[in-house]
Amino acid sequence: MTRLSVNINKIATLRNSRGGNNPNLLAAALACERFGAQGITVHPRPDERHIRYQDVFDLKAEIQTELNIEGNCQEQKFVDLVLANKPAQVTLVPDTLGQLTSNHGWDTIKHKDYLSDMCKLFKDAGIRVSIFVDPVEEMVEAAAATGTDRVELYTEGYASEYGFDKEAAIKPYFKAALKAREVGLGLNAGHDLDLNNLQYFNQHIPELLEVSIGHALISDALYLGLEETIKRYLACLK
Repeated sequence: MTRLSVNINKIATLRNSRGGNNPNLLAAALACERFGAQGITVHPRPDERHIRYQDVFDLKAEIQTELNIEGNCQEQKFVDLVLANKPAQVTLVPDTLGQLTSNHGWDTIKHKDYLSDMCKLFKDAGIRVSIFVDPVEEMVEAAAATGTDRVELYTEGYASEYGFDKEAAIKPYFKAALKAREVGLGLNAGHDLDLNNLQYFNQHIPELLEVSIGHALISDALYLGLEETIKRYLACLK
């Protein structure tokens, strides 16, 4: 069964909108675990507009499942944060400063040497590494040369096209998944996956290990409740 890692950035956004500690981010993360989530994902950004750096320390000390820290490894503060906390996984995302949300994967051909250095740094610290990539076979193949353990497929394109032609939408992701298997990489996926499109994606992508879902899941929880929402997402992954 594909593992569900819940991205809790949006809970932090709500908290930060009023200051204080309501909703309590750590309590929400522990509730996600209690309701069946197999991981917690955070994506701290330099302006700390949602996840604060201290949140990562607090989460690492308390959660029992895997912690996945996403972010831009070109920011030294991010690198230091990851090394200080040693999560189960770090996902390298090529964000630019002030970016609203992640919207593209790494060019693993152009940035091979840099990514190789970063993979070695984190793997030497005992941290599993995943590189965020577009569903392009060449980018998946080149990622393998960096020494990464996994790639995470950027799924906004799939989500955008799913309602029009789901077979066409899944095609590049299926090919990318086959390439990942061929070159020996583990496979994650994330961005705009939801209760409408997740089951089809999971059924048609071979050897998918993990999905990271935040915005849609937290939005659904407003209507369904967090426990029921996680239950439904897990059902999509069976």
